[in-house]
Amino acid sequence: MFLLYLGLIILLPLYAQFKVKSTYNKYSKVRSTSGMTGAEVARMILDENGLHDVKVVQSEGFLSDHYNPMTKTVALSPHNYQDASVAGTAVAAHEVGHAIQDKEAYAFLRFRHSLVPVVNITTNASWIFIMAGIFISSMPSLLLIGIIMMAFGVLFQVVTLPVEFNASSRAMDQIVSLGVIRNEEEGHAKKVLNAAAMTYVAAAAVAVLELVRLILIFTGRDD
Repeated sequence: MFLLYLGLIILLPLYAQFKVKSTYNKYSKVRSTSGMTGAEVARMILDENGLHDVKVVQSEGFLSDHYNPMTKTVALSPHNYQDASVAGTAVAAHEVGHAIQDKEAYAFLRFRHSLVPVVNITTNASWIFIMAGIFISSMPSLLLIGIIMMAFGVLFQVVTLPVEFNASSRAMDQIVSLGVIRNEEEGHAKKVLNAAAMTYVAAAAVAVLELVRLILIFTGRDD
């Protein structure tokens, strides 16, 4: 059973990373018929949704794309910012989807933001209590405290799922309705977004599995 668990927590993230990289690399080579760069797509969707104050900037690194709600900035990795590809279009639209969520005060996004300060504290601290609780069997309360602290991080991972899926749904609606992609490009864009979503699913699955394992260790001590 432990080997199965170990295999899952190792292979799930690896497969998700392989899938997103291979899918992205494939469709980053497919030029979009609109001829618009990711930066242009992002700017167009932002303006269409009245988000004129949100900036579009170039970030550094491979697939470093993100939306920063504090600075109201959509940051796109170099290839997505500069190139006119189906992959770049999908990723740019996805990040703008988060900006639209922010504007509309999307409930799951607000909840996730509220968890950030708590998670920043509990994520690293939880393992101190967990390890102490495991090695000091006479103090099971330490393990319980660690599990409770870890649970906030797991909750963050789980809440991230609807945030990401919703942003992708908004992205597809925008690029289709605005005519940025056409015909078979729609299917290609969905593949890029679905592959990216797998990384979040894998991260959440691994987090839940680890939490369950620790809970079983804790409850097993009472037997």
